[in-house]
Amino acid sequence: MRIFTSDKDVWDVIDLLIDETEQANYEGKSFNIAESVMAQLPFFACNNLILNKESQADIARFIYSRDFNIPPYKGSYGDQPSKWIEKSFTIKNLLERQKSKAMKHGTT
Repeated sequence: MRIFTSDKDVWDVIDLLIDETEQANYEGKSFNIAESVMAQLPFFACNNLILNKESQADIARFIYSRDFNIPPYKGSYGDQPSKWIEKSFTIKNLLERQKSKAMKHGTT
């Protein structure tokens, strides 16, 4: 039994889950770490606890930019911050993974 008295206690368990998933992958499995943590998180914490406001803002900027076909920052592609370009590829890949997963499970 584990008693949680702070957000740090939750993050300690998340770190354990990450270690466990990495160990399983080292032994030949191929689990996605984020999906593994998210699948187990509701058993000991609220999902809202780990939401990062900056990341949520980046996702919103990405979706707004994509949906309205406008650049996320002033200027053309070459003018976009390199950090943003990295983030946008990560966000796109995550959204595609979620879409594929939803289609596979018939929850589109």
